[in-house]
Amino acid sequence: MASAPSKLYTDDVSLLVVLMDTNPFFWSTFSLQFSDFLSHVLTFLNSILLLNQLNQVVVIATGRNSCGYIYDSSTTSDHGLETGTMPALSSNLLLKLEEFVDKDEQLGKVDSEGAIASSLLSGSLSMALCYIQRVFRSGPLHPQPRILCLHGSPDGPEQYVAIMNAIFSAQRSMVPIDSCYVGSNNSAFLQQASYITGGVYYKPPQLDGIFQYFSTIFATDLHSRTFLRLPKSVGVDFRASCFCHKQTIDMGYICSVCLSIFCEHHKKCSTCGSVFGQAQADVLSAANRKRKTLDT
Repeated sequence: MASAPSKLYTDDVSLLVVLMDTNPFFWSTFSLQFSDFLSHVLTFLNSILLLNQLNQVVVIATGRNSCGYIYDSSTTSDHGLETGTMPALSSNLLLKLEEFVDKDEQLGKVDSEGAIASSLLSGSLSMALCYIQRVFRSGPLHPQPRILCLHGSPDGPEQYVAIMNAIFSAQRSMVPIDSCYVGSNNSAFLQQASYITGGVYYKPPQLDGIFQYFSTIFATDLHSRTFLRLPKSVGVDFRASCFCHKQTIDMGYICSVCLSIFCEHHKKCSTCGSVFGQAQADVLSAANRKRKTLDT
């Protein structure tokens, strides 16, 4: 597989695309309040912009039903204080975030009872990669891009194919995906994303000082990481989700033509239509019998 074309990167200038989980069904049951989490995120984003005046920050909200851009530092000329008392980043982001949450809530008309619904991670990853590709085509000199997933909702097995496609696209474009997972259990999708793209996956043990983890782990640019010892995942969950029932499985059946995964044996691939095993032999034998009958 051919890699992305080489560009004239600057060493310590970063384009940080942050995917922030705004799923209300997760935050309503989590120990950390979303407002407290958001205050740490805003402080972290301001620190990124202060590290280098050429740094760029883009924030994408990941809702339950939709995704949307809520902040882009390249379109904001004033990063300091506005006429009021709140920094431009905070005021602009909070305003867009409120609009996004209201819109995402209106889109959700399905029953919300039962298990916590997953967020649309595949959509936010696709939007981040599209933005980065637009930056790639803007000129030969641009910041080094990376994606940071601030996620807490459980994995959505129905998004497995779309998320894996996004992961491999990021790998080909040499864009690392960092993951800060604040949920109760680990995320298999984000573990695989960080492992495949060369990013950092970390689950903070203490959420009270989450800004310290942001500033010491995820604030480091790609050039500085070559001199630092960053946390490494103890283990990566490589389990996949089946294409038939959208469930995470330990063992399954794989189509040798399109690599679709199934939790139980099928006579025919529902993705590409290929005939499997004994079923294919039965089809060939039936065709041979029909041919012999026609010959006689």
